[in-house]
Amino acid sequence: MSRFDRYMLSQLMVLFGFFSLVLVLVYWVNRAVLLFDRLIGDGQSALVFLEFTALTLPNVIRLVLPVSAFAAAVYVTNRLSSESELVVVQATGFSAFRLARGVLAFGLIVAFLMSVLTHVLVPASRTMMAQRQVEMNENVGARLLSEGQFLHPGDGITLFIRHITPQGELRDVFLSDARAKDSRTTYTAQRALLVKADGGPKLVMFDGMAQVLSLSDRRLSITSFQDFTYDIGALLGARISSHRDMAELGTWQLLHPTDATLTATGASRAALIYEGNTRFSGPLTALAAALLGFSALLTGSFSRFGVTRQIMLAIMLLILMQLLENLSADIGRSDASLWPLAYLPVLYGLVAATVMMWWSQRPRRRRRGATGPGRGPGSGPGAGPETGPEAPA
Repeated sequence: MSRFDRYMLSQLMVLFGFFSLVLVLVYWVNRAVLLFDRLIGDGQSALVFLEFTALTLPNVIRLVLPVSAFAAAVYVTNRLSSESELVVVQATGFSAFRLARGVLAFGLIVAFLMSVLTHVLVPASRTMMAQRQVEMNENVGARLLSEGQFLHPGDGITLFIRHITPQGELRDVFLSDARAKDSRTTYTAQRALLVKADGGPKLVMFDGMAQVLSLSDRRLSITSFQDFTYDIGALLGARISSHRDMAELGTWQLLHPTDATLTATGASRAALIYEGNTRFSGPLTALAAALLGFSALLTGSFSRFGVTRQIMLAIMLLILMQLLENLSADIGRSDASLWPLAYLPVLYGLVAATVMMWWSQRPRRRRRGATGPGRGPGSGPGAGPETGPEAPA
């Protein structure tokens, strides 16, 4: 790389790091607030919250890197243009394609970083998060084992435990279930145990009664029991999903799905194959986004009023690439033979950037009526003598 390429690459990397940090913080704060309310509200500790936020970071970084690459390319190109550095370099004979060498190297670096995230870090973090979620769903003690307090673990649910023995036995349990529209059910028991089971945790109550109030005719039915099992896992919405997320699978498993993989994920073969190809096309979108931002700003000539129109053009082209990506995903997941559509947004971005760089090199015609120094309306070879009332005799 030449000295100018290294200079441009260094500027791009510095701005890329800045924009990535800002966007990751903004996106992470939005996710962290929701995660904090859910985990702390469920009785989890701050360490669990920090663990889950750390596991969400790889996917957050993967989402913001293409936008950061685009923003860095636009900002650096705008600054080099406003400070006439691009004009000076172009005057030495650098074409638009030659100027893009530094941006191309920058895009390849970002694409490599995204490849590491999509193929390694994101699947590993999603797998660990799913495992921790299963452990939390199975262990509902942190949400329920709180004595002397009325708890509301779900809509229409009220739970009260008077005392919890050191052995984990629950004494004097009160459970009200008002989820049904036409009835209200209240369970009371002298003793209860929280038991883990394959289908989720169960609440086993001893020596109690169930009171069912019918709201239509205001009749109350009372049933006494010696032991009664209540599916507390379904009550809290903590039943573990039997399907794995596609993001947890490796790239090879996605590209070559087996019957076991199809059963485990509950997804179609077309969806898995398309998802596997997006792990290759996704990093290339960062390269296409950087080239789009750079080439769009080259289409305009130098102006003291800036390149606002070119920046808006770059943003519109980026939005169009995202819309094309969404459309390709909807179509590509419907048929296994349509997996090449995953690379259509990347192809669009590269072609659009190439066309704009070629367009920026076309000679611009002089506007009608434009004049240069020493070339007034009546000057130049072949101009006649001055006439009019002010003409010298």
